[in-house]
Amino acid sequence: MMNSSEKYSRNADRTATEDDKRGAKTFTRKKACRYCSDKNLQVDFKDQSALKYFVTERGKIIPRRISGNCAKHQRQIAKAIKRARALALIPYLVIQG
Repeated sequence: MMNSSEKYSRNADRTATEDDKRGAKTFTRKKACRYCSDKNLQVDFKDQSALKYFVTERGKIIPRRISGNCAKHQRQIAKAIKRARALALIPYLVIQG
């Protein structure tokens, strides 16, 4: 008969080697915000080369969990991308055919 702790534990019967074989999660280093680390950099809607780093091939804005930006700079980048799109400096979307 199982006790309550074994009943609710999904991995109670697995060993450490089985987790290693399955690709257990490892610690990944958190990305640092490039604008916080270098105080000289500024978010600018006219700088197309810097903004293209934060836009996918399809034209979507890359989320901060992937880009590594802090919340403050991610908001500034999103606003700059939208301004650059409105002025036709970068495309809204890329037509693939």
